[in-house]
Amino acid sequence: MATSDTTPGTPRLLRSINDRSALELLIEHGPLTRTRIGALTGLSKPTASQLVDRLLTAALVVPAGTAAGGPGPSAQLYAVNPAAGYAGGLDVTHTRVTAAVADLAGQVVGEFEVPVVGRGAAGSAERVRDALHGAADAAGVAPGAVRHVVIGVPGAPHPETGQLGFARDLPGWHGGNLGRLRELLGVRVDLENDVNLAAIAEQHHGQARGADDFVVLWLGNGIGLAIIQDGRFVRGATGGAGEIGYMPVALDPDDPALRAGAKPVKNTFQNLAGRPAVLQLAREHGIRVADHAEAVRHAVETGNTEMLTTLARRTARGLAPVLAILDPSLVVLSGGTLRAGGDLLKDLITRELHAVAVPRPALAVSTVEGNPVLAGAIHAALRAVRADIFSRGG
Repeated sequence: MATSDTTPGTPRLLRSINDRSALELLIEHGPLTRTRIGALTGLSKPTASQLVDRLLTAALVVPAGTAAGGPGPSAQLYAVNPAAGYAGGLDVTHTRVTAAVADLAGQVVGEFEVPVVGRGAAGSAERVRDALHGAADAAGVAPGAVRHVVIGVPGAPHPETGQLGFARDLPGWHGGNLGRLRELLGVRVDLENDVNLAAIAEQHHGQARGADDFVVLWLGNGIGLAIIQDGRFVRGATGGAGEIGYMPVALDPDDPALRAGAKPVKNTFQNLAGRPAVLQLAREHGIRVADHAEAVRHAVETGNTEMLTTLARRTARGLAPVLAILDPSLVVLSGGTLRAGGDLLKDLITRELHAVAVPRPALAVSTVEGNPVLAGAIHAALRAVRADIFSRGG
């Protein structure tokens, strides 16, 4: 019986495995010599040299200077060809659509932003197209060179269909918008929860490097939670795991929201610590600004610990049930509100947590530079592009 060249153990399959290993090493370590590639892959010098020749022929690697410092002639260095493929990431909010394009080496080479005017549903897919095409143009590449796109949204994509089941702040995104996006962009498109993407960024660029069990608490315009257990996301049956903005929170008896004459508030986490609540709390302390993160930053800079303590107490009471159920080893604090609060707000939250929760995980403020959602989207899209290119040889 004839043996297929894709049967396990056949030369073609082994070459493919070796080629992919070499490309992943070049992504991880940067430019390497043939000798170093052989040493890291465990291949002989002749086999490693043949491997590099194959990758050069496929335009997956390019010469990248020479290695100096050793005895004898300088050795040629090789790197992944950054132009062998591109990935797109987007962060969609109720006010703007931000897109970025990265090359195969992971360098962001173009960004573009499209504002959202009004609250209507019309044109939502077209804004995504315009943002992605603008980023591709800024990168100097054709939109068709972008092989995979991941879009971060403040909602819950279904784990099986990928469709967005609900997203309160994004009219027009429910149901069949994913098909419309794929049709307009002409490329593979995935929707992902924005806080989950922020968690991916934390795993690779931030506080959660090396962690397999952690959560990311996001306080910004909205509130969300990313849950990672045993290195995998916990999504729930419909993708709604972590939508804790809807969760009722038991207020502290001294909370300003319970004072006589205070406007009645439905005590969900969102209504107590989302953007409108933070701005209301700031106004009560004489801080009148339009942005919630700016309000918290002002409180930190002026030492307004009364406002920050109230916010910390509300945050702790929303986080306590999460700790009781999940018992994570690490809580990363992210989103505009928590990032603006920095270590001062983190320490206040930690103190308040110790008063209402038994588990005591480490708390850390996000250190991801720039936009964590966009960074996570780029990483997820790049992972898909690399898997496709590396497995097919281009």
